[in-house]
Amino acid sequence: MTLLRKPSVVILIGLVAVAALAGLAALLNAERMAADLEVKAAAAIAAVGGKPVKADFSPSFAWGTRHPVLSGGETLDEGTRARVAEAVAAIPGVGGVRWADGRALSETASLTTEPLDCQKDVESLLRARTIRFEEGSARIDVASETLISEVASALRPCLGSIIAITGHTDASGPEPGNLELSRERADAVLLALVAQGIPADGLRASGVGSRAPVAGLEPTDPANRRIEFSVVATKPVKPTPVDTPGPR
Repeated sequence: MTLLRKPSVVILIGLVAVAALAGLAALLNAERMAADLEVKAAAAIAAVGGKPVKADFSPSFAWGTRHPVLSGGETLDEGTRARVAEAVAAIPGVGGVRWADGRALSETASLTTEPLDCQKDVESLLRARTIRFEEGSARIDVASETLISEVASALRPCLGSIIAITGHTDASGPEPGNLELSRERADAVLLALVAQGIPADGLRASGVGSRAPVAGLEPTDPANRRIEFSVVATKPVKPTPVDTPGPR
């Protein structure tokens, strides 16, 4: 008890108590801020058609953050991912935005879904022929290897852009299996293009199962089994004040 009578000890205990209370208050405020931003982000994501995406403002550590991590948009096309990221970043109070797969907003922002000439060339190739796979498999048919080589040549002038590869199936089987098969086939095409010299960092593969049949075809029509390509241009992004270092 004698120790507690010393002014320096009393002051130190008081400072510790004040610091603890301040820390607790900051934690509660951060949690409230994160919860508020998550509600606003959910509304912004839904408004641009990115509803599967979730913005997490409360990472693995306890404190809330203004820098969200976006997840759940793996099957979305690059244009939609860009719109989602930009919509969340535009919310007042939000800082840098990053996808769970490691891509920052600056890597997805300012994409345009306007087709480039190389996409038109690929579509022209696939209008008469189809990339074929072995029955119920993601193994590319040997007869399609020449077509893959021609697709790679058509895409080469657009290197530096994002090339999205989307796999589709018909609706003849259970949808979970269709979804998995469409993803595996898109991945197989991606690997085949890499083998042809197309850089992997510009390729994005996804599968949508049978949910996007060709217009005018029955969902069970085998012609729905296909691979589609979408080429989107990228352009430099002007840094925002929140991401730009301030003066020293």
